[in-house]
Amino acid sequence: MNTLRIQAEKDKDTLINWRRKLHQHPEIGLEEFETSKFVQEQLKGLGLEDVQVIAKTGVVGLLKGEEPGPTVALRADMDALPIQDEKTVEYASKREGKAHLCGHDGHTTMLLGAVKILLATPPKRGNVKFIFQPGEEGYFGAEKMIENGALENPKVDAIAGLHVNPMVPTGHVTCSPKEVCAAADFFDLEIKGQGGHAAHPHLSTDSITIATEVISSLQQIVSRQLDPITSTVLTIGQIHGGTVNNAIASSVKIGGTVRTLDPDIRKTMKDRMEKIIKGITEGFGATYQFDYHYFYPQLINTASLIPTLKKSVEDVLGLEGYSVAKPSMGGEDFSFYIQKIPGVFFRLGVRNEDKNAVYPLHHPKFDLDEDALPYGASCLAQYALNYLNDSTL
Repeated sequence: MNTLRIQAEKDKDTLINWRRKLHQHPEIGLEEFETSKFVQEQLKGLGLEDVQVIAKTGVVGLLKGEEPGPTVALRADMDALPIQDEKTVEYASKREGKAHLCGHDGHTTMLLGAVKILLATPPKRGNVKFIFQPGEEGYFGAEKMIENGALENPKVDAIAGLHVNPMVPTGHVTCSPKEVCAAADFFDLEIKGQGGHAAHPHLSTDSITIATEVISSLQQIVSRQLDPITSTVLTIGQIHGGTVNNAIASSVKIGGTVRTLDPDIRKTMKDRMEKIIKGITEGFGATYQFDYHYFYPQLINTASLIPTLKKSVEDVLGLEGYSVAKPSMGGEDFSFYIQKIPGVFFRLGVRNEDKNAVYPLHHPKFDLDEDALPYGASCLAQYALNYLNDSTL
């Protein structure tokens, strides 16, 4: 068995304790003060001397090799979700309406485990930077870490990160060679008509019937205006209008999201949508307010880093441990790092039917197979060492 994995397996009880402590005390984006303090305490307790707090709750640690060289970063996100934990386990969330249902407690734990491994097996040349990031779930935490110097002093040459995947069995890693995650953008639309009595529709401008036309027509952007080979999703997530059954609503509010894998298509979506919205609302004598919010960009792996990742995973999990996967239409703010420097992002299987670790991310009963914690820690550590070794060739 791989030496780093052997060490991680020896630390398994510690990793489980760390993960469960974090799981019981979740904090949502940019409020991770206790989580940040916990991470700082563990890093210093492990013997990592260079530990800094940036972006209020973010933590950055640095491990220097024996000789100067390039710097590779490993990143974990720390925030939880504003969703009630519905698991009946002893380590369930103790905070009402908040829970680690996306596995970030596992990510933080695995990166701490990687620190422990690398302190025992430091690189001969170069540095490893450990980035514990707040606010991944829609709070632009990666962008805030970058703005506060997470990729500087020393300058980071490449970065790696992982995300747990409850659809993949424990012991397996998947990676997309190019596009990994879609750009995730959001929109808010208000259609403004004229209210009135339900019995006299000709005296009103029915915002609800106009909204149904708009919703139906927006879907034709994907089905009729874009190349079917490209991957694009336009989803209406909410609609609100009216107060009683016998009145015509004066306005309707609609909210949704657009997901695109192609950066060029992403640039066109706002204008495509507004043309349709404008044409329909004006045709029916209504007005509108349309706000389009650009959130996370596409996450596209750096091709030159894939071979090192593949080798690292196979070093730890064996030749059957690594496989190629399709992109996801979900968003991930790790994309901000890759816009600045080369990077690679992969997924770690945490599914185990025997342990009821079968629910999808963001589900109220989501859980992960804790047997995967040593795998993630050793894969991250192995990648850092392999990258620094490869960069000396």
